[in-house]
Amino acid sequence: MRLARLLTPDGPVAGRYVDSEIVTEDGRYEVGRDGRLLPPCDPSALYCVGRNYAETLDQMDYERPEEPDFFIKPPTSLLAQGEAIRYPEWTDELTYAGELVAVIDERCRDLAPEEVPEVVRGYTVMNDVDALDQQGRTARKAFDGSAPLGPWIETDVDPTDLDIETTVGGETRQDASTELMLFGPHEIVSYLSKRFTFEPGDCIAFGSPANPGLVEPGERVEITYEGVGTLSNPVVAPDAE
Repeated sequence: MRLARLLTPDGPVAGRYVDSEIVTEDGRYEVGRDGRLLPPCDPSALYCVGRNYAETLDQMDYERPEEPDFFIKPPTSLLAQGEAIRYPEWTDELTYAGELVAVIDERCRDLAPEEVPEVVRGYTVMNDVDALDQQGRTARKAFDGSAPLGPWIETDVDPTDLDIETTVGGETRQDASTELMLFGPHEIVSYLSKRFTFEPGDCIAFGSPANPGLVEPGERVEITYEGVGTLSNPVVAPDAE
């Protein structure tokens, strides 16, 4: 089942996504005609794991971590499906990275790996936008618009062996599988739950496979995770209307 959120003239609605419609208890809303998609959840934080694929470590010349290596993006970093990624005027090296994301369904903490499926609402897709020439992860990764998320949450998917494809301007840039993760999804959620209390809607991103690279205004980034969906966002100049 796909769960999505829509911004209508009367405010946000949430329900099942079926054939380009949001089905709620109050009726059906057509995406585009009745409103636009919102990020599929409303997190208090996005917990993002980096350096989780061996090929990425080789490409970026990183050392292999002994435990999950993470950082946090704030809610203001969110963009929805189709929204423009505005190229910040203070960077010359903006990059993409296609990531699978677990969405938490209930308040929880201190989970064992085998308990994780019970508290996960489902999975969605994130583009970990990174201003690579800035100093420190917060400056690089936690700015407004640095976390396009969507298009929906898929509730019925096994996250451990999904094909991944990222295209930029129609050219394939990433082609891998989640089975190549160094730390698996359940292990990562458990690890972070020892340190943070999760709230409903919170997001845990599991890192990006090899070949995250630069993007330019005028290009479109499309990230597809098998069985979940495709997140698509254009990149625009900082002064674009």
